[in-house]
Amino acid sequence: MIRRTGRLGAAVLAGFLMASALVGCAAKGETPQDLAAPVAVTDAPTDTPSDEVTEEPSPSPSAVESMGAAPSPSAPPTPTKKPTRKPTRTATKPLAVAKPPTETQVPPAPPKPAPSSCKPSYKGTQATRAEVKAALTDAAGRTYWPSSAPDITIPLNLLKATAWQESGWQSNIYACDGGVGLMQVMPGTATWMNQRFDQGYEIDAYRDNAYLGATYLAWATKYIGDMYFESDFRLDPALCTSELNSCLLNAVIAAYNFGHGAVAQEGKPLAIPNPSYVRNVRALMSECVCLDY
Repeated sequence: MIRRTGRLGAAVLAGFLMASALVGCAAKGETPQDLAAPVAVTDAPTDTPSDEVTEEPSPSPSAVESMGAAPSPSAPPTPTKKPTRKPTRTATKPLAVAKPPTETQVPPAPPKPAPSSCKPSYKGTQATRAEVKAALTDAAGRTYWPSSAPDITIPLNLLKATAWQESGWQSNIYACDGGVGLMQVMPGTATWMNQRFDQGYEIDAYRDNAYLGATYLAWATKYIGDMYFESDFRLDPALCTSELNSCLLNAVIAAYNFGHGAVAQEGKPLAIPNPSYVRNVRALMSECVCLDY
């Protein structure tokens, strides 16, 4: 997940991106044997990956009624859904100095950059765009902190844009620094996340790779959100100003590429060490051709 190198431009074309240099997700770092033993888990994704790609379900009867259709006379009344808790915090900018992190178990540190002359390799069969879209949509729809932070969600356009930035949606690509697949997950980070969230995701399976990337984004949202934003976990572009360190969204994107330790440190201001990467992903969130797939 993390690699300290530049990324593709915001207006990249699909053909250009298929040959792009890869940058890893903030998980790139130590090898699995360097990681600590599994720790007690307090939260885990509420869904488990399926071996089948599912199609978008048809609207339920209650959904049809909500769009204006007359309800069936025999249909029971639809229970009123309780409103989602809204953040009570009035300020949107980060704290000037970070609070101590609530998450004390952290992913591995990033690796050294791979030589620029190194070319990526490919293994196995590449997933189709439809398969990748389904995997990313499923991953974005999960609840990764059901107990301590159930309001954390990963926007689908963020996940699509990150995958496009990282791999051009190539599921079978292996970077020179060890990044694997769609979300360019590092093996050490995958091992750590499987331990932390009590999962068994396989890094070289494109669906699991999507879940691993989304899991890291969700972990970074919790970690940085607690330290700088008083547990206001909104990943909303509208909360960002021209200053890159003004919002949680930019900080999470930066951490995915450069690692949490380069972005958030106790007692220090929020930092964005990789502005080009953040600007690229932010632009892809609204302009990427992948959004129409």
